[in-house]
Amino acid sequence: MLEELRIAGLGVIEDTTLPLTGGMNVITGETGAGKTMVVTGLGLLFGGRGDAGKVRAAPGRAVVEGRLRLSAAAADRVAARVAEAGGELDGDGALLLSRTVLAEGRSRAHVGGRSAPIGLLGELGEQLLAVHGQSDQLRLLRPADQRAALDRFAGPAHEAVLARYRACHQRWRAGTADLADRRAHARERNREADLLRLGLAEIAQVDPQPGEDAALRAEAQRLEHAEGLREAAQAAYLALGGGAEAGDGDAVALLGTARRALGGQSGVDVALDAVGDRLAEAGALLGDAVAELSAYLDQLDADPARLQALHERRATLRGLTRKYADTVDGVRDWAARAAVRLTELDASDDTLAALAQRCAETGRELAGLAATVSAARRSAAARFAAQVSAELAGLAMPHARVEVAVLPRPAAGEATLPVDGVERGIGPDGADEVELRLAAHPGAPALPLGRGASGGELSRVMLAVEVVFAGAGGPDTLVFDEVDAGVGGTAAVEIGRRLARLARHHQVLVVTHLPQVAAFADRHLVVAKGTAGAVTTSGVAVVEDADRARELARMLAGLPDSDLGVAHAQELLDVAARDRATHQDPSLTPS
Repeated sequence: MLEELRIAGLGVIEDTTLPLTGGMNVITGETGAGKTMVVTGLGLLFGGRGDAGKVRAAPGRAVVEGRLRLSAAAADRVAARVAEAGGELDGDGALLLSRTVLAEGRSRAHVGGRSAPIGLLGELGEQLLAVHGQSDQLRLLRPADQRAALDRFAGPAHEAVLARYRACHQRWRAGTADLADRRAHARERNREADLLRLGLAEIAQVDPQPGEDAALRAEAQRLEHAEGLREAAQAAYLALGGGAEAGDGDAVALLGTARRALGGQSGVDVALDAVGDRLAEAGALLGDAVAELSAYLDQLDADPARLQALHERRATLRGLTRKYADTVDGVRDWAARAAVRLTELDASDDTLAALAQRCAETGRELAGLAATVSAARRSAAARFAAQVSAELAGLAMPHARVEVAVLPRPAAGEATLPVDGVERGIGPDGADEVELRLAAHPGAPALPLGRGASGGELSRVMLAVEVVFAGAGGPDTLVFDEVDAGVGGTAAVEIGRRLARLARHHQVLVVTHLPQVAAFADRHLVVAKGTAGAVTTSGVAVVEDADRARELARMLAGLPDSDLGVAHAQELLDVAARDRATHQDPSLTPS
């Protein structure tokens, strides 16, 4: 639930805060006062695209901040996602979100006190908020959105099968595309495969080992400088303690003399004892160095034959690195990729037959899943149509009837499979087309929404769909932006009544121009426009009691100071209050 929304520097809104309640919040105001900016601000807060043209010149940035109280259903998954992004909930469990859009177009977001990608706001918005505007009415006319609405209504089990179908469809399309490409480009594939085989054979014959070029280079350098290395190691060995030739002047002997001298005074002075300890450590290190020099001299050998073999091997490896990669390890990587690519290029008869068999098996699995999805959609369609029609009866369309037709997807111009014995087009969402139809009155044919519904009827159908969905959960907050356009009279009262009932289980924000809808609000906010000099600004205020009646009178007849208009508005408020207090709606009772 959104507890508070602050908007600054956006459109005509200079800086205002909207205190929101958990029920039905209504936002009204004169045309051009900035009601739309409230919805725009919500869109920004939940990841919508920023429009620099709506940022006020002063201060040159728009800021939207929101404070949310998470429901039990959303708390765990949202808090976990926020924590994953480095943010945290407030001390009282609230989540703070912020979005800033600068005049030059740059944008940034904060989630739970930490900077975050804009995409995270959108991700959270999908879980916490659903915005419905007049554009949603147009979306409801699109077949894809009608199918998505039916799938959502069908429930989690159906959506799980649909997810399996989509994964299988992806495998089937990839397999059929691969098979078709191998058949169509067999000659080119075979030519490329021959070149790869030649390269792999050459590399296999040389058999380069990991890091071999670096190891050979180091060994060759040691053999080429063997004499100089021997002289240096021998001189160091003798100087440190390499035998009788060094006499008592070698480092080991001199160090031993120093240690014995200090040993005579051991225990007298701790400072001198410490020096003796360090001399002991130095003696151990020198002993190790002498042993290592001796071993080095034993294994150091100037072998001309070995050096010649190294040069030849390095030349062979350079032949590979000139063709395939900069290093031996790169050559080995090329060979690994080439081997994989060879399997992809294989266009032999056996391979093509195996691929065709695999595609056929996947196709049969896909057709079976498509049939299961179709059956679930047909079952859900009858229930969905009945529930939406029942809601329309409560929205002053008592004789309207909604039908949901689940039709076979045409086979023309699409990949096809036999589903339930009929060749049908196969798409990523199934083998069906879904069409919502409306019969507005008895005897009228059921026509597709785009042909059979006026703007006001479409608004009510959309609201009815949302009310049906409300019983199945969904986001905590629902926003309706002038979805009552084209509606008036009794229908407007019924829309207000249904929104109020919807608000019993969701937070509802409604931007409206209808007093019949506004009368049902638990909280009424008015966007008011003012002018200071040459600058127009708007702010938002909560109206109650007499001020609320005056606002409804303005909406009714444009006469906020008319006693008759105020009396009419008060009567409307009283009717709405009685309805909220007494009317129970079993269809919206949580299970």
